[in-house]
Amino acid sequence: MYRTHTNGALRIENVNQEVTLCGWVQRSKDLGGMAFVDLRDRYGITQLAFNNDVSAELCEQAKKLGREFVIQAKGIVTERSSKNKNMPTGEIEINVTELTVLKEAKLPPFTIEDETDGGEELRMQYRFLDLRRNPLKNNMILRHKMGLAARTYLDSLDFIEVETPYLIKSTPEGARDFVVPSRMNPGEFYALPQSPQTFKQLLMVSGYDRYYQIVKCFRDEDLRADRQPEFTQIDCEMAFVDQEDILNTFEGLIKNLFKELKGVSFSEDFPRMTYADAMERYGSDKPDIRFGMELNNLNALTQNKGFAIFDSAELVVGICAEGCAAYSRKQLDKLTDWVRRPQIGAKGLVYVKFNEDGSFKSSVDKFYSQEDLKAWADQCGAIAGDLLLILSGDKSKVQTQMSELRLHMGTELDLRDPNVIKPLWVMDFPLLEWDENSERFHAMHHPFTSPKKEDFDKLDSAPGEVRANAYDLAINGVEVGGGSIRIHDKDIQSRMFDLLGFTKEEAEAQFGFLMNAFEYGAPPHGGLAFGFDRLCSLFGGQESIRDFIAFPKNNSGRDMMIDAPSPIDSVQLKELSLDVNIMEKI
Repeated sequence: MYRTHTNGALRIENVNQEVTLCGWVQRSKDLGGMAFVDLRDRYGITQLAFNNDVSAELCEQAKKLGREFVIQAKGIVTERSSKNKNMPTGEIEINVTELTVLKEAKLPPFTIEDETDGGEELRMQYRFLDLRRNPLKNNMILRHKMGLAARTYLDSLDFIEVETPYLIKSTPEGARDFVVPSRMNPGEFYALPQSPQTFKQLLMVSGYDRYYQIVKCFRDEDLRADRQPEFTQIDCEMAFVDQEDILNTFEGLIKNLFKELKGVSFSEDFPRMTYADAMERYGSDKPDIRFGMELNNLNALTQNKGFAIFDSAELVVGICAEGCAAYSRKQLDKLTDWVRRPQIGAKGLVYVKFNEDGSFKSSVDKFYSQEDLKAWADQCGAIAGDLLLILSGDKSKVQTQMSELRLHMGTELDLRDPNVIKPLWVMDFPLLEWDENSERFHAMHHPFTSPKKEDFDKLDSAPGEVRANAYDLAINGVEVGGGSIRIHDKDIQSRMFDLLGFTKEEAEAQFGFLMNAFEYGAPPHGGLAFGFDRLCSLFGGQESIRDFIAFPKNNSGRDMMIDAPSPIDSVQLKELSLDVNIMEKI
């Protein structure tokens, strides 16, 4: 072994011991007759001391050490005269008797400090250096501990971890697949799994009634802070259970993770809300319930009064921002500009100030009386000093827009306390959603989700009204997981494919193996998957998942460090029977 101890291990009780340490030079100080070097590894930092009176040669050698040099130091643990209470090893130092440079290092392009001077792109290019910094190191440790805690909990409930294939069949539903050409089968392709969905269902048919996997998934979709082309799920499935069994089991998992990793205990069950209520009250299927500011339907109070914008709208909806009646015209214009951004897409914003004297001032005073505005305020639960913000338009669009405005106001008013944890189960999602472009239904979750039994008779008469046995868990406005009770009957599954526009031949070609399996004794089953990276970022108090993944991709899906994706050699292309024809982006 190159070392006897790590750089976070030594304490005052180790004084007078001879030790050997290894690590990277964090910083060095030349004090003339003395030199000090902070030696770092992933366990901590220990100060090395060099005295010119003891060994001028060693002292001179120490002064020549550069940042990030890899060294080995042998010496005696001594008590520091000037102690550092902020370091676990701050009461001791090592009087070095032998120094070996194991590897010199180039000067890093950014400082290896908690607060670095490196931009994101630069740090991603030199990710191996970025990972040396404490914030990322702590994120990796958190990720490890979360995986360990999840495995321990699931093992205690008789779940077994089963690996499923990465080279599978491409399916047309959901996000775009990443495809892999097969050399041995020219012109044919594997796909990387978006999830192990069909395989975990097949495991239920096989009798493995409690399965889990901490598994890589792949989706070729546009990226953002909480998305990566490859990501990790805690993927779970259970047989001989109903929805209640699944919710209780995995609510227990989340509670256990919070207790083990954050010291947070939940004495009550997580609240539940239907999808319909969530959209009506918050405009979102993953509402942040840390604060109120709920949406209020104002159709009956605002329409047929001569204001064409409201009269023609499918939905007029308002929120109450408490204590914001004093907002200036400049502040209100800024909010209007904010909702008009392409990312939000609203055409405009109507406001109503509920002044402290009981009067009302609005941007639509021309069309509505003081009595009208008071009725709006009453509907929104406003009191003197509050501000109403109102949007209108197509229902589905305006709910989403108002949800974004609500979250924006919540942030502006410091209502989204990161130290407050508010989980919520959202239930009874629509089974299907209509796509105007393709003029057909798409599965809200995936094609294997079971309709609620009480809605079976609507599959033929009113498929758009059918509710799914599906559920999502949102925490502080972030969807961290979701799942459903699955279809385990061939006839119902076949009917589902019909509704999604599959021909019998297409359904058989894509999913015949699954429907065939259902004929050999399929148990009732269901499950869910948690976004492992999202859970890590939530527990780490950050919005982006990138810093909880050792080697992430940027927003263009590129690995900046290894420069991937990249072209491949023409010989490889020929072996794969591929001819690359790059189309211009429209």
